[in-house]
Amino acid sequence: MDGDTLYPIGELARRTGLTVKTIRFYSDRGIVTPTDRSPAGYRLYDIDAVARLDLVRTLRELGVDLSTIRRVVDRELPLPEVAATHAEALAVQIRVLRLRHAVLTAVAERGLTAEETDLMHKLAQLSDDERRRLIGDFLDAAFGGVDHDTAFAGARRSMTPEVPDSPDAEQARAWVEWAELAMDPDFRAGVRRMVEGHAAERAQGGTVGLRRDLGAVVRDLVGPALAAGTTPASHQADSIVTALAAHYAHLLGRPDDAELRRLLLARLETVSDPRRERHLQLLAVINGWPAPESLVPAFAWSIEAVRLRMER
Repeated sequence: MDGDTLYPIGELARRTGLTVKTIRFYSDRGIVTPTDRSPAGYRLYDIDAVARLDLVRTLRELGVDLSTIRRVVDRELPLPEVAATHAEALAVQIRVLRLRHAVLTAVAERGLTAEETDLMHKLAQLSDDERRRLIGDFLDAAFGGVDHDTAFAGARRSMTPEVPDSPDAEQARAWVEWAELAMDPDFRAGVRRMVEGHAAERAQGGTVGLRRDLGAVVRDLVGPALAAGTTPASHQADSIVTALAAHYAHLLGRPDDAELRRLLLARLETVSDPRRERHLQLLAVINGWPAPESLVPAFAWSIEAVRLRMER
């Protein structure tokens, strides 16, 4: 019977797929001990050694050290406890590797300089506390002084990246790019101007309905025009610009005149920064949200249409 059969080390190697040298190494360290020896002094192993070596090979491939493996096969340590510990350690390693991959991918795709690469590497290596401080600094720069307003408190939450404990490769790349963008003083200043402009509009506006986000108004008015192929210079665009100006005039509580059109153009230019849209795209990836609709074409159309009519 197989259970009574003793195997020489060569046969054990054939059954397990391990080399004779490896089995001898494990045997010398007491991980898999021989059951007996042949008259010539060669080691002999029973069928249990096959199962034991299969477990040893599996644990080694999973990165478990030999001293721990010996305690597992000797039943000194429960395997689930060892597995949990090593799974946690591997999760940390995977996170580090994903962040490194994110940096290297960005360097390759964007042709970064050595200085930019160094910055991205440092951003990827931030601790949880450092990451929270960076996020807090960015949000304070954008919303400080206005987030007592419940609407802005909600906006602040919607602009907060929540990096998972184990981000996937795409989330890791998005975090590194988000952090780089959040540290850009020019981008911070642009976000602050946008927030201050919206705060001023809310302070002067009337009903809640008139406080609709300008992006939503542009999307609803300009989206169909873009789909229809209407150009900003066409007569068909006149009514769209008039509707945009009327919305903004109601929002500010002032007439639709040359100054109102100037203010509208400035506001459109402020909120149309492509980096703002990229920021929202990165947030969606990090937080696992649906990808936001692109408003860049609609804003570009609106800006050109308003500017053309101001120049007439």
